[in-house]
Amino acid sequence: MGWLFGAAVVAGASYCLEAWGLVDPGALGPVWKTSGVALLAVWTATRARGTDGWLLAGALALGALGDLLLETHGLMVGGAAFAAGHVVACVLYLRNRRDSLTPSQKAFGWLLAPATIGIAALFAAPAGGAVQAGAYSAFLGVMAALAWTSRFPRYRVGLGAVLFVVSDLLIFSRFGPLEGSGVPSLLIWPTYFSAQALIAWGVGQTLSSDQRVP
Repeated sequence: MGWLFGAAVVAGASYCLEAWGLVDPGALGPVWKTSGVALLAVWTATRARGTDGWLLAGALALGALGDLLLETHGLMVGGAAFAAGHVVACVLYLRNRRDSLTPSQKAFGWLLAPATIGIAALFAAPAGGAVQAGAYSAFLGVMAALAWTSRFPRYRVGLGAVLFVVSDLLIFSRFGPLEGSGVPSLLIWPTYFSAQALIAWGVGQTLSSDQRVP
């Protein structure tokens, strides 16, 4: 996988220390939070040899921007960057549709988007954010559905997309069923960064294998 991917994993995993309140990085917090996915974006950019590679790098770069903006400008602005990243990822997955799917795979793909939207809106409703949460989650849910039904490895890319959904639903759960609970704080960052790393690894390795085919 290379030293750059390893550095990204170390940077992203170590941020759990801040996310769990074990250390206080002060003004360096936003940079630390951004570094993991930013390094994943750089890793994919160094390996990009065509449109799909650059789409992957772009989606990750927008994710890193979202991480930064969440810390510096709040949920709405950061969410807009993530939504843009989901759109780029959707283009990538649409260009790489799987030729055939089992009925269960199709069913799960069709279920992901509406379930994501509905659960997010339900969780955010007590705080009056159902519409905003549902609108953002439409991008998230479609991205996850397309990732699950793409040709990329399902237990890396598909699983990563589902973990992305779980992470964001945990954020919205803070406004509703898990308000005041410490569970979201423990799980949001690990599920999110694992999602980005699995997606980067799974898509990146597949595209590299394509390049080696004579």
